[in-house]
Amino acid sequence: MPKYLIERTIPSIGAVSAGDLQAISQKSCDVLRDLGPEVQWVHSYVTGDKIYCVYNAASEQLIRDHARLGGFPIDSVARVVTTIDPTTADV
Repeated sequence: MPKYLIERTIPSIGAVSAGDLQAISQKSCDVLRDLGPEVQWVHSYVTGDKIYCVYNAASEQLIRDHARLGGFPIDSVARVVTTIDPTTADV
């Protein structure tokens, strides 16, 4: 299944409480359950004013449907072509 990186601007998200992050996560999981197994949330990185999410999905449209149904903003969606890390330098 293709992997996607989603950028979401949410002002001051890095300062919200653990309870607020839990509520956002629960809403996301509820929507994902309704959409079915062709879209999966892998994890997200929370910064000061943004969340960067990694999803596996059969299509970009499923990512956008999840955002619309959950009320989550999307600044950009990019399909991940490949990943690299320090081991990529090894020959």
